[in-house]
Amino acid sequence: QVQLVESGGGLVQAGGSLRLSCAASGGTFNHYDMGWFRQAPGKERESVATILWSGARTYYVDSVKGRFTISRDNAKSTLYLQMNNLKPEDSAVYYCAARGRYGLGREKDEYEYWGQGTQVTVSS
Repeated sequence: QVQLVESGGGLVQAGGSLRLSCAASGGTFNHYDMGWFRQAPGKERESVATILWSGARTYYVDSVKGRFTISRDNAKSTLYLQMNNLKPEDSAVYYCAARGRYGLGREKDEYEYWGQGTQVTVSS
């Protein structure tokens, strides 16, 4: 069973950048498709970006296309989310998640394993 630990969150001004990392342990990283999700206060957890186990395909929610980039380094068992041109509406707790190699899952219910989350706050 894989364990996931996020890092890299923080407070940033609008227009700034952050890079989130998710370190995986306890499993073979390239056996998992991965994703980033976020949850703002009072809102449902939503998908942000997902990536196949190989990195060959990715998915982005429309609101982050062109600003965020998901990537993974299977040799380091680490998932990344580069976030540029951040907006106040990007403020949320960001979670990484893993599931078996079933394809490019887009919904939170498709993911089995979750990290504890890292807070991202974007000030205007």
